[in-house]
Amino acid sequence: MSIELTHGNGAATHAIIWLHGLDASCNDFPPVVPHLGLNDSPTIRFVFPQAPNRPITINGGMQMPGWYDIKGMTIEGRQDRQGIEESYALVEKLIDEQIAQGIPAENIILAGFSQGGVISYYTALRTQHKLAGVLTMSTYMVFTDQLEQERSDANLQTPFFASHGTHDPVVTLDLGEHAVETLKKYDYSIEWKTYPMEHQVVMEQIQDIGTWINKCFSS
Repeated sequence: MSIELTHGNGAATHAIIWLHGLDASCNDFPPVVPHLGLNDSPTIRFVFPQAPNRPITINGGMQMPGWYDIKGMTIEGRQDRQGIEESYALVEKLIDEQIAQGIPAENIILAGFSQGGVISYYTALRTQHKLAGVLTMSTYMVFTDQLEQERSDANLQTPFFASHGTHDPVVTLDLGEHAVETLKKYDYSIEWKTYPMEHQVVMEQIQDIGTWINKCFSS
């Protein structure tokens, strides 16, 4: 299940696949689109997929929408390889669907908040698809120790934009910084911004994201 909406006129030539966070839904981010300040052209198809319900260990095994399981608050406790691989496969399928509808991979931005951002990082660093950009919010990176062996060079020249709240109690700032440092270590192009907020999005950030999207899609 996913929600789709289009910004602009005529057939979409570009796409943004935007993943929500844990215990959230595909309804979370569509309301953000009108506030991004996007250019009238190109026409962009937004795809907001819904994560499947799964038991989340850290929440007492309760079933909730999640891209993977979380067993603990350490980075090791967040590294559910099976769940992450399942979500990676789902995102690859979504990219392939956009390509089949006439939107090339290099016109697709992959975006995600929190758990969705984890999957965006994981996919972008391993896929063979060359993307237009990668947008992550309030998130972290998993399996960095294995990245040397697992990564693809497809998105080495792809722009990344990462943002984080300085007061985030759910995904602490140091985890976001570690992801950025990992990208820099492998010479990826990363823009990093922080905002005085918790585990959320704020209007200044949304406007900065819109500026970045316009820049990605005008190049």
